[in-house]
Amino acid sequence: MAKLKPISPTRIAEAREEAYAVLARLMGQLAPGEHVVRLGVTMDGQEKPLCAALPLSVEGEGGPEDLVGAEEKYLENMAFLLMVGLAQPLSYGTLFLRSPAQGAEGAPVIRAWHLAYCTLSECTASEAAELIGDREPAVFVDAFGLHGSDEDEGEGEAVYPPIAYTVL
Repeated sequence: MAKLKPISPTRIAEAREEAYAVLARLMGQLAPGEHVVRLGVTMDGQEKPLCAALPLSVEGEGGPEDLVGAEEKYLENMAFLLMVGLAQPLSYGTLFLRSPAQGAEGAPVIRAWHLAYCTLSECTASEAAELIGDREPAVFVDAFGLHGSDEDEGEGEAVYPPIAYTVL
């Protein structure tokens, strides 16, 4: 079993901030409907991943004023597990988003991101299908970016701050 190196409180704080920013970016991209975000994180030497699920409900017309609902306990669990994955270089995992069908009778849509070396990388549709496999019958599509950059600062608002849209 590998021994994980200690992580500084500063790095933990940065990872926590990034985890909430990633979740806000993800929620800001959702169309109206019922969505589920799932995350599995495995530390080096660990046999089974730690998992979290975040059900999200989006109400509106598909614009910036849409309301995103999330139960606080699920939001906090997801943010904590994502923070751990983003803080520890010896962790890896998969984040995936299951969204309602785009057509009236179509299969749900899945996007996936691969977590490695403190970063979530977008998966193509074929990579997502390979990662998720037969566990979720769905249409797989390319994922969008979830990490911000210095170039993004000031170019868009951070829609859907997680706490503001938490259902109590």
